[in-house]
Amino acid sequence: MINLENKNIILTGATGGIGYSIVDTLISLKARVIVSGTNEKKLEELKNKHSNLISIKQDISNHNELEDFIEKCSSKFENKIDVLINNAGITKDNLTIRMNKDEWDKVISINLTSTFLLSKFAIKKMLRKKYGKIINITSVVGHTGNLGQANYSASKGGVSSMSKSLSLEYAKKNITVNCISPGFIDTAMTEKIDEEYKNQLKSKIPLDRFGTPQDIASCTAFLCSDLSNYITGETIHVNGGMYFS
Repeated sequence: MINLENKNIILTGATGGIGYSIVDTLISLKARVIVSGTNEKKLEELKNKHSNLISIKQDISNHNELEDFIEKCSSKFENKIDVLINNAGITKDNLTIRMNKDEWDKVISINLTSTFLLSKFAIKKMLRKKYGKIINITSVVGHTGNLGQANYSASKGGVSSMSKSLSLEYAKKNITVNCISPGFIDTAMTEKIDEEYKNQLKSKIPLDRFGTPQDIASCTAFLCSDLSNYITGETIHVNGGMYFS
């Protein structure tokens, strides 16, 4: 039922496990996709896999370049951006008393400030067409907190709250803003978790397993589609039941 043909979609953080899966899903549903990332090798791999994909090497921590980045994307899309997916994010974990200001600032800068600026500049473009969708990938720890992740939790919780404000500001202009909040997903990031701690985490998940990148990609495709046109200001939790809002 989901058809994204002729939808112009921008995806940041395309070279991670979740990003890869989102790209594959969007392309399979006939969307036109521009991806960004800093890993040129992985961007090239994506391009080789999907010949119609447009990739732009962009460091989203460089805030002064983000308006120009959105301008480039808009130009490649003939000045029509339908969807922006803010998926890029980083972690720099540490216990609070050991966390230095640089670890705090970098996570807030990329996860929260860059998401704000990219949304702001994309919304400016969407206002001209009176249509658009912003999809922000957050995290379950933005709602629950987590040991050693005061910076990451704050950044993702901030994105969730900010998204509600944006949804209220632009709903009358037919622009929706929603979040997807993944739980623990099988990616390179979770592979680093100690096996004993993994088992502890799984014991808290009613479905008794970590999610897959495809679980997030499928939800993303739904929010990109016209099937979600009457949904805004929401967070969809994709976490196997470990947290209920």
